[in-house]
Amino acid sequence: MGVESRDLLARAREVIRLEAEQVAGLEARIGQEFLAAVELLAQCRGKVIVSGVGKSGLLAHKLAATLTSTGTPALFLHPTDALHGDAGLFGPGDVALFVSKSGASEELLALLPYVERHGIPLVSIVATPRSAIAERSRVTLVTGPVREACPMDLTPTTSITLAQVVGDCLAVALLERRGFRPEDFRFLHPGGVIGRSASRRVEELMHRGDDVPRVAESAGLREVVLEIMEKRLGITTVVDGEGRLAGVISDGDFKRILMRHPEPWGLKAAEVMTRGPSTIAKDALVAAAVRAMEERPAGPVTALIVLDPERRPLGVLHLHDCLKGGA
Repeated sequence: MGVESRDLLARAREVIRLEAEQVAGLEARIGQEFLAAVELLAQCRGKVIVSGVGKSGLLAHKLAATLTSTGTPALFLHPTDALHGDAGLFGPGDVALFVSKSGASEELLALLPYVERHGIPLVSIVATPRSAIAERSRVTLVTGPVREACPMDLTPTTSITLAQVVGDCLAVALLERRGFRPEDFRFLHPGGVIGRSASRRVEELMHRGDDVPRVAESAGLREVVLEIMEKRLGITTVVDGEGRLAGVISDGDFKRILMRHPEPWGLKAAEVMTRGPSTIAKDALVAAAVRAMEERPAGPVTALIVLDPERRPLGVLHLHDCLKGGA
């Protein structure tokens, strides 16, 4: 092996040591700002729009894909495309996530008026503290100052590695924050049971308002069956005098009632309802809801009740809605 080859190996090993040392140094930077970024992204009711220029743009593209595959709907928007019409993708409820080493990219700075006009909060991953983008961000995750692995300290190398690690930290923390499990990847895969709808939230697909089947505990069996038939969800909620969920009655329950009771029409809803029905939070992922339907200990169901903080029925999510949502 010649001298030149040994030098190349030495350089490669130096790059590994340098980047590893600086990645390890990130641990001390993960604190309250990181938690604030995670919470802001977790509360997003629209989509996360990720943007960057050059090498940072390539990383931003990858980060958008990673977020989407782990339950946080995201898309990459190239700032140049945004300035030529694609800025219409920004909308209320979205969160912007910018990746920039300098924090002063003119293309990203030109996007800020669109972001601010819609009141969209901005999370930035930058290497330069107190930069223009950092100053206008709701939350800033600073990765630098950083020494590039390039001998001239110019080519984005270490800085991109650090930004990617921070992006991966966000994706994994959001995965944990949402209770995302390995089984959910099966639903998020394009060939999965419910495709793209898996990463949506329950409240986007649930039946709400007057479409929610609801009877009082004192309702007779005839009223129960009429409510099930009219709302066409195969189920009705049963509520107490305060409007809180007391139980449910499904069309399957109704058939069993007819078989067990020779004279069923005098029965009241409270006498035949299933207490402790399966429920789901409105901001849960559809993937988690489908899993809850399939893995219910007492047997699978086709609908879940969505409750408000006072345990009043807010909506009903049916399995068919999940399947149609992925079409």
